Amino acid sequence: MPGVNAAEVSHPPQSAIVSIATGNRIVMTDVLAKPVLLLNRYFEPVQVTTAKRAFVLLYGGAGHALDELGEAYDFELWRGLPVREKDDVLPIVGGTLRVPRVLHLHRYDRTPRATVRLTRRNLMLRDAHQCQYCGKLPPVRDLNIDHVLPRSRGGADTWENLVTACRVCNLRKGWRTPEEANMRLQRKPFRPKWTMTVQILMAQPSRFDEWAPFLKAS
Repeated sequence: MPGVNAAEVSHPPQSAIVSIATGNRIVMTDVLAKPVLLLNRYFEPVQVTTAKRAFVLLYGGAGHALDELGEAYDFELWRGLPVREKDDVLPIVGGTLRVPRVLHLHRYDRTPRATVRLTRRNLMLRDAHQCQYCGKLPPVRDLNIDHVLPRSRGGADTWENLVTACRVCNLRKGWRTPEEANMRLQRKPFRPKWTMTVQILMAQPSRFDEWAPFLKAS
């Protein structure tokens, strides 16, 4: 992870190595892929990582696990917590380990610079799933991404040259510019500046209650 010194992170001890019995392989894979919210030293969301990575950071001393009350635990203290019915559980040698939901990187002081990836999904989110020519809100399956300046004429794949368009308007415009097709854009396309919190909220439809205080505060 950017900003975390590799020297701070080491491998988990033998007592924390998970069982690799055949019957546990699928379960462990699922558990180790669970999302964990990472916070910088100021308790600001940095990114979402996997439980596997979170355990490495926790054991290496780069971070503390936070419970639902905001109490901080190092690896040894966290390992001693009882597993509750609602917890995700990792089988380890000699018992089980609760999967943390939030990890506080107490030495990581960077504030993340949110960079919004140019994807079909993000373009539609920016345009609120609305055709940027006629203004209609058709089903997602009937929406396309249109190049304002056609690609055949040098139009680039950029935030400023791509808009959401319904199939009818997309076909009507064809390989012309909006002016040539006598079609007017609802608004000028732009590069969005979403915060890290917004990106996390959009990327993680199923979130945990433990995340709420930190996402709301940001």
